[in-house]
Amino acid sequence: MASTHFYIQLIIRVLLITATAMAFAFSVPNKWYLMLALSLILLVSQVYSLIVFINRTNRKIAYFFDAIRNEDFTLRFPERVSIKSFKELNQSLNRVNGLIQEVHLQLQIREQYYQEILKQASIGIMTYNEKGHILFSNPTLEKLLDHSPLNHIKQLNQVDGNLYKIFESFEPFERKLFQLSNEREQTQLAIKSTPLTLDGKSLLLVVVQDIHKELDEKETESWVRLIRVLTHEIMNTITPIASISDSIIKYYRNNGKIVPMEELEESQIKNTLKGLEVIKEQGGDLMDFVQSYRSLLHVPEPNKTIVSAKELFGKIEVLMSARLHDGQTTFAVEFHPENLELFIDEKLITQVLINLGKNALQAVSAVEKGRVLMVAGIESNGKKYIEIRDNGPGIPPDMIDEIFVPFFTTKSEGTGIGLSLSKRVMQLHGGGIQVHSVPHKETIFRLTFA
Repeated sequence: MASTHFYIQLIIRVLLITATAMAFAFSVPNKWYLMLALSLILLVSQVYSLIVFINRTNRKIAYFFDAIRNEDFTLRFPERVSIKSFKELNQSLNRVNGLIQEVHLQLQIREQYYQEILKQASIGIMTYNEKGHILFSNPTLEKLLDHSPLNHIKQLNQVDGNLYKIFESFEPFERKLFQLSNEREQTQLAIKSTPLTLDGKSLLLVVVQDIHKELDEKETESWVRLIRVLTHEIMNTITPIASISDSIIKYYRNNGKIVPMEELEESQIKNTLKGLEVIKEQGGDLMDFVQSYRSLLHVPEPNKTIVSAKELFGKIEVLMSARLHDGQTTFAVEFHPENLELFIDEKLITQVLINLGKNALQAVSAVEKGRVLMVAGIESNGKKYIEIRDNGPGIPPDMIDEIFVPFFTTKSEGTGIGLSLSKRVMQLHGGGIQVHSVPHKETIFRLTFA
């Protein structure tokens, strides 16, 4: 409505100016000097009035936007004016001002709400810009780092120089583990970064979490699993030894007395010999078991060199193809790009790939059209990986967390240290090994390199 009245008044004023100008123009050739003077005066006053009229409206709108930009919602325009168009314009501006003020208050309430949530969060949260200025840090972070207030990441030098180096060179979506030590305790921190843009400025959101308790629980859980497996394996070996030893002792002792040699029967001596052979065999198995444990603990440090993925996979393909006998199972390799190179210890990684490839071929041996595929490539973040995929029966969900436990195995043969050894080799390479399995569809072992 305000804009309608404004346009009507503007049109009327323009028409009046046009009529006056025509009168002025008509008076000149006819030499009507009185009309000429009056029309000139009227024309000047009308133009001046039009300029004042437009400027008054422009100033109001300019004041309004300046007030909004400065978050000044106290500006009010008078609504008791004689000109109806100005009255409606002022009412509209006041109404818009009220709506914007209400929205602003709602945003402030939400901001305070989210700020309170961040303050009460059990994890540390920080945002800082490209120059290292910290825009926000919650009390949890300041408590974890034992430093307050935090205004710039250079202050982290006072906490720990290595921690400052992490934040100084932090890349988006990067994850780091850091052990923070002070006079009182050691804290294991998991640090994760996420990029974000605010008001056109690039910021880095960093989440810091104390995972010491979680690591303790995982460590205890790992020990429980290991002890369970060790107990199972040792008991399987020791039980028959104890039973056979007890049977042999009964041959040579009766009622607490040693049986004389002349009373012994030939069958007892033969059974004794068989029993000792079994004890020897079981003892040998136990020695092999211990030797497997020693080999797991004494993995050599990797001697890394640049290795062509094409040459590495060529060797693996030859070794794995020799294990294909039924004609139903296929083994293939892929690598992208063609000139892909890996910085690895070739011997150790070859051992890992042979072990994983052999496990995959065994898994698909009873599957119609069994398929094993070994793939190497580069992730979007630049990290290189190798995947071993098969379409075998897969790994049950309740066993997925057990397969990397030393000596855990579901096979009738083998020591159960292959996957544990593979995991250790990948850790020494600064990478890791993960598994994803969908039973009776697909199983993927993924090796990632630093």
